[in-house]
Amino acid sequence: MTETKLRDEIVRFAQSIFARGLTFGSSGNISVRTEDGWLMTPTGSSLGTLDPAQLSRLDVEGKLLSGDAPTKESFLHLAVYDKRPTSQAIVHLHSTYSVAASCLDGVDPENVLPPITAYYVMRVGKLPLIPYYPPGDKTLADAIGARATDHHAVLLANHGPVVAGNSLADAVYAIEELEETARLFLLLKDKPTRLLTGEQVDELRKRFGV
Repeated sequence: MTETKLRDEIVRFAQSIFARGLTFGSSGNISVRTEDGWLMTPTGSSLGTLDPAQLSRLDVEGKLLSGDAPTKESFLHLAVYDKRPTSQAIVHLHSTYSVAASCLDGVDPENVLPPITAYYVMRVGKLPLIPYYPPGDKTLADAIGARATDHHAVLLANHGPVVAGNSLADAVYAIEELEETARLFLLLKDKPTRLLTGEQVDELRKRFGV
């Protein structure tokens, strides 16, 4: 895909995410790997009103080459790419239900959301919780990097999800599945719930190579 098409794809998916209320104001950011670096959404920008020409273009070292200054959380993206060299895109949102789940006391830090549906298992798998760090704290990169080798999706405590994918579409669809599962989790909380069994989860992983 050419860089022009990548820019247009970022804007198209970002507008869809914003229009459906999956992020608000100037929250959330997206990045895509290019042949010689990355494209990222700019700092302080709304995903609903991005200009493809103003997207931040970074080199392989993370240095800004053109466009507006990148998201203040660019270090977060770079930390995941460093551990996941085959990932082509990353989406980070402050989506309501995922953030709510990240604030709950007593969740399993190794896997915040249970296997409610097959599609959650297939698109997300396990979801570790990253401890809370204040916005912009660069040590968050180390915490994310430590989990990114084995997990393409993580949940930042009191903050929101970060999901990597083999394409931007894959990352977007996975984070949407995560958000919907978080919503189901909160709706079903304290109710008798029939989760997928360990055997059913294992069968999905074998069948779909999760």
